[in-house]
Amino acid sequence: MITRYNDHAANERTYLAWLRTSLALVAFGFVLERFELFLRTFTTAFSGEKLPPLPPVGREAGIILVALGLLTMVLSTLRFKTTSRMIESDKGETYSIRSVVVLGVIFILLSLFILLYITRVLSVT
Repeated sequence: MITRYNDHAANERTYLAWLRTSLALVAFGFVLERFELFLRTFTTAFSGEKLPPLPPVGREAGIILVALGLLTMVLSTLRFKTTSRMIESDKGETYSIRSVVVLGVIFILLSLFILLYITRVLSVT
């Protein structure tokens, strides 16, 4: 039997949840980046007229979301490895405040990005 199996399984489930979140961020970034192409094709197909050039808000937003998704993948992998090492260790280790601060900064940046994206989209329309 694997020692501390429940702890390892919980660590792996948490890691997989973070990977799903990061993949969703990357996928949503691709959708935002390609949304202008979809709008142009859809408008041309149904009305026959071309759209005027749109500002690159969707492209910028898509690139930022893809970058945040990749950053989340890297950080979650590091966290998974650290937690696995701590589970195997016999010492009573605790997490440092650094990981909480990094996670908080990521969420603040994501919130600011959403706020700025919404205000830019609303100012364009």
